[in-house]
Amino acid sequence: MTRAILSIRNRLDRFGMLLSGLCALHCVAGIVLVSVLGLGGQVLLSPAIHEIGLLLAIVVGIFTLGLGVLRHGRPAPLLIGGAGIALMTAALFVGHGLPEALLTIAGVALVATAHIRNLRHTA
Repeated sequence: MTRAILSIRNRLDRFGMLLSGLCALHCVAGIVLVSVLGLGGQVLLSPAIHEIGLLLAIVVGIFTLGLGVLRHGRPAPLLIGGAGIALMTAALFVGHGLPEALLTIAGVALVATAHIRNLRHTA
């Protein structure tokens, strides 16, 4: 049973890293498409995308990083992930543009780092 839970958590850590990368790609693509080409504003800048992405990051982070602390006893990944989630949350309140992108990219970088550290501590 423990092995099955660990396998699920490891997969979710990897999903969290993938989600972080997709979020960063979304931010960069949104800036490029909207500012250079003038396309994609309605879809890429939709608040729903950011809110759903943040919700997914919170759910996956609580589950994987929280279980990681219980498993390996090191709180650093959870704290790093929490800081990343805080930056991503702050990005929702600054409006679209460079500040939002910088906060979001910094946040997803921290969340991805937290998932990587969590995997390394469990291995």
